[in-house]
Amino acid sequence: MPVDDAGAYPNNSEAPLSAPQSSHSDTPFMDSEKCQKHYPLSFRQRLRHFTWAWYTLTMSAGGLALLIANQPNKFNGYREIGLSIYIINLVLFSIVCSLMAARFTIHGGMLNSLRHEREGLFFPTFWLSIATMITGLEKYFGDNPAASFTITLEVLFWVYCFCTFIVAVIQYSFLFTAHTYRLQTMMPSWILPAFPIMLSGTIASVISSRQPERAAIPIVIAGMTFQGLGFCISFMMYSHYIGRLMESGLPCREHRPAMFICVGPPAFTALAMVGMAQGLPETFKVMGSEDTAADGRMLEILALAAGAFLWALSFWFFCVAAIAVIRSPPTSFHLSWWAMVFPNTGFTIATITLGNAFDSAAIRGVGSAMTICIVCMFLFVFVSHMLAVYRQDIMYPGKDEDTSD
Repeated sequence: MPVDDAGAYPNNSEAPLSAPQSSHSDTPFMDSEKCQKHYPLSFRQRLRHFTWAWYTLTMSAGGLALLIANQPNKFNGYREIGLSIYIINLVLFSIVCSLMAARFTIHGGMLNSLRHEREGLFFPTFWLSIATMITGLEKYFGDNPAASFTITLEVLFWVYCFCTFIVAVIQYSFLFTAHTYRLQTMMPSWILPAFPIMLSGTIASVISSRQPERAAIPIVIAGMTFQGLGFCISFMMYSHYIGRLMESGLPCREHRPAMFICVGPPAFTALAMVGMAQGLPETFKVMGSEDTAADGRMLEILALAAGAFLWALSFWFFCVAAIAVIRSPPTSFHLSWWAMVFPNTGFTIATITLGNAFDSAAIRGVGSAMTICIVCMFLFVFVSHMLAVYRQDIMYPGKDEDTSD
């Protein structure tokens, strides 16, 4: 039977309460150690608060493995390091899936978690984790692939496109009818349901170059279509986000790391467009043209111009988010800290992709420096994550994404 968290306390009046929250830009949360009493809970009880947001860990680890595979300045052992991270991420993903299954088996409420106004927005991070694993398959196991491996990637791509499109349609349809979100409280997490379908383009940019012509062109077309869909939804959300910042100021300090989510859409779109243009088969041509080389070169130039345009937008969002976090750093760990890793991973890969396309050693050097920063940030957030679990700063009543703001 489900375990009631309140039953762990002497009386309900002593059950922990959520920290006071404010929408004003410079009003910090009260420190959780000061405003809450910690009562020991069993692992079974804490498992009730193991939320969908935990997949931000696996999507970030998968993104890091993909970033290392794309390094422009290679060194001995880099591939083995990336492969190790990829395999560790598979283990982490299995653990998170097992714990999520245990939560719903013991406590129930799976549909309620998906319908929750805050936790439900993090369900797409499960699909983002899947996207990193599909691209990692090509990067680490795609050398001299067998025909069966190539077909497997093709099937995985189309299944991923179908599932994530359904998620984007159904989840937004539900949000439009079941919840009322005030624009003054708009956060970048509203973009998350569109993020997985957008990464269809990223997957296509990675796997298309090794696919046979019969599969490569449909994959690129679908990737470009869904990449555009995801980015357009994100771009529409940006207007509300900028309006919220202009009217209500920056989010409270504890939510500011989530501002980095906005870095992702333009960055992943930039690298996807360039990668798909380069992944088209040599026989591709525009209707009415016989010069396939000129057609391919024209598309690549257009993709590079659009990629540089979008990279600048991503850089602007990065600077705004970085300044906001530096001005008022968060005081307690939340799973939204992983937004400082995964979107910036896409930003770094986009930088490296443009550096390779422009054959610029300087840009590639910047990409390598950014990689070092991403690795350091990953380690910092990972250690903070583990300490937060140990200290009961997460997986505890009132402290996770299953609590409404």
